[in-house]
Amino acid sequence: MSLQNAIGVFDSGLGGLSAVKEFMRVLPAEKIIYFGDTGRVPYGTRSREIIRKYAFQDADFLLKHNVKMVVAACGTVSSVAGAALEEFLPVPYTGVVNPTAYTAVRETRNGKIGVIGTPATVGSHSYKLRLQKLNPEVEVYEQACPLFVSLVENGIIHRDDQITRLVVRRYMAELKDMGVDTVILGCTHFPLLREAISDYMGDDVTLVDSGRETAVYAAKVLKEQNLLNDDDSVKQPEFYVSDTPEGFQSVAGLFLGRNMEHTVTQIDIEQY
Repeated sequence: MSLQNAIGVFDSGLGGLSAVKEFMRVLPAEKIIYFGDTGRVPYGTRSREIIRKYAFQDADFLLKHNVKMVVAACGTVSSVAGAALEEFLPVPYTGVVNPTAYTAVRETRNGKIGVIGTPATVGSHSYKLRLQKLNPEVEVYEQACPLFVSLVENGIIHRDDQITRLVVRRYMAELKDMGVDTVILGCTHFPLLREAISDYMGDDVTLVDSGRETAVYAAKVLKEQNLLNDDDSVKQPEFYVSDTPEGFQSVAGLFLGRNMEHTVTQIDIEQY
């Protein structure tokens, strides 16, 4: 396996770009190939069988690009299909659950941790099980937030937008009442709503970004396996989507702070 091979990152849509942004910051010498399954988003309301099918198709697409690591930058995939991916992929794999749970246990002060994610992520209880395995004393409160994905995919993310604030209050009120001091953003779409969530929850509540924690963990894995790129020149990422790129370009360009025109390729994921 060549050290110059890329890291493959996939998600059901745009949310995984929050992880890509962190990968580019934490591992600037690594090339990133990103696939966003915009044609089949969202995954969070699908059955476990369909989520697993989609996850393996997405990973197979990345493997065709000879990636040296596969990252499921998707809380739903990590929760539902992560164990299967880790077992069957021929390259190192990580999802977002384990790195994020570890950080949340380290950060909490009162032992009350909130987990927000898609219905599939919350229904799997993957974060809760991992958190309580790391520390049986923690109290975990889970909240499915399906509309958060729609807000992000439609660019309705500003902290002062009335719709954003209303939806944030609708989902976060119970966690606030429970007195959590740490909240896991258990879907990589959710960091785009970080400011609005923080405004509502208050400065004393720590928000744990699954994308950032996954990037840090991936760097650790690559270093331990001697797979870090030894060429320190900055690499240009490649972006692929399964539906028309236009919407992806506009939102991703704003989020990543770069002009996305002519840098996104549409592919037929059903071929993989």
